[in-house]
Amino acid sequence: IDTMATMVGGYGPIRVANKETQEICHQVKTHVEKKTGVNYVEYKAVESRFQVVAGINYLIKVHVGGANYIHLEIFQEMRNGGKVSLTNVKDHQTKDSPLEPF
Repeated sequence: IDTMATMVGGYGPIRVANKETQEICHQVKTHVEKKTGVNYVEYKAVESRFQVVAGINYLIKVHVGGANYIHLEIFQEMRNGGKVSLTNVKDHQTKDSPLEPF
């Protein structure tokens, strides 16, 4: 992520998820499954937004099979080796659900 080109403050524009986004999602998958009570067979990041603070806040839309999606809020620290932690999960989303902070 080019954090130098990103203004500190609000979330940036929605972008197509990439390999880095998918890796971040996989780091919190166990926590997501515990929060939602679902074991996801399909778990593919499709869109993301991020916000630079004392680290990076991510909003990520994840396709979890069929017409089902979930939204994840994930924080990645600038220090501690870029440690990633799940902040929140919003389930029962669709492909067209807006990717907004929650």
